Amino acid sequence: MRRRQPPFSSHCPSESPTVNPTQPAVAAPERIVIATRESRLALWQAEHVKARLEALYPACEVVLLGMTTRGDQILDRPLAKIGGKGLFVKELETALLDRRADIAVHSMKDVPMEMGEEFALVTISEREVPLDAFVSNKYDSLDDMPPGAVVGTSSLRRESQLHANYPTLAVTSLRGNLDTRLRKLDEGQYDAIILAAAGLTRLGLSERIRGTLASEVSLPAAGQGALGIEALSDRPEVAAWMAPLNDIDTSACVRAERAVARALAGSCEVPLGAYAVVENDGLWLRGFVARPDGSEIVRAERRGALVEAESLGKALADELRAGGAAEILASL
Repeated sequence: MRRRQPPFSSHCPSESPTVNPTQPAVAAPERIVIATRESRLALWQAEHVKARLEALYPACEVVLLGMTTRGDQILDRPLAKIGGKGLFVKELETALLDRRADIAVHSMKDVPMEMGEEFALVTISEREVPLDAFVSNKYDSLDDMPPGAVVGTSSLRRESQLHANYPTLAVTSLRGNLDTRLRKLDEGQYDAIILAAAGLTRLGLSERIRGTLASEVSLPAAGQGALGIEALSDRPEVAAWMAPLNDIDTSACVRAERAVARALAGSCEVPLGAYAVVENDGLWLRGFVARPDGSEIVRAERRGALVEAESLGKALADELRAGGAAEILASL
C-alpha cells in the first residue's frame, strides 16, 4: 500500500476527512500526552506513535498515560456479552475529556462505529497486514485439523466463518490479551487459535503464525490492522499535529469498512466483516453478514473511488441488507 499524506486532515463525526487550505499555521507542540491501554500490544502501539511524534517534533515531550479499561478487566465472559469493544476506549476518552491526555491510540477494529460528536478520529496510520492468523502447536492449517479439534477465537465474525468453512471443528470462546491467549494455547486448552496477524507481527511473534487465512476464508473486521489516533473534536491544533501520520490509502479503506459496519449497526454482537483494498487508485470493498453458526452468510462487493469511501460503504451495506442481511440482523 502506497503511503500518501495530506497537508492537513481531520475527521468529522461521519469520519470523512476535511481539508481546509486556509487553516492557519499551528505552532509545534511542546508536550503531548498519549492515553493508552496497558496491554503489551497497546503499549507497543502507543510507543510506536510516540516515536513517530518525537521524530516529527524533536523538541516536544511525548509521554504515555497508561490505563486499564473495563474490557481488560472482565475476562470471564465473551466480549459481545459485556458491552462490546467500546469497553476498550471509554476510559481513554474520559482522559481526553478531562484534558489529562491529548490523544488516544487505538487498534481501529476496537473503536466503536458510532462516536460522540465531542471526539474525532484525526489520523489513521499505515496498515499492517490485516488478515487473520492461524496459530497452532499441532497443525499447519485449518485444513489439517481433524473433526472435533478445538479452535479458539474471541470474535463472532471469525466464529461464523469457521463454522461455515470448517463445520466439523469445535469453535470455542477465547478471551484475554494476546499473551494470555497464546498461553492458553500452549497449555493445551485449544488445538489452534485465530488471532489478528498484525498484533503478532508488531510484538515480534510472527514465528507463531503457521499461516494467514485468505480473506475469502476469513474476511477481516472493519479497521483490522490499522492504528487510529483519537482527539477532542474542538482541538484542531491536535489534528494538525497528527496530520503527518495520516495515510491516505489506509484512511480511505478503513472509512469505507467502518461505513459498512456503522450502517448495519456493526458491533461485537453481529458477525460482520468489511475489508477494502486499493486497486488502480480505486477501492475494492467486500463485506458480509452471517448467523453466528455460519448457517447463512450474505456477501457483497463494490468498487469505487477513494474519495467516495463512505458512500461506497453505505451502498455496500444497502446491498447486503437487501440481499438478506436485514433478516439476519433482525433475528440477532
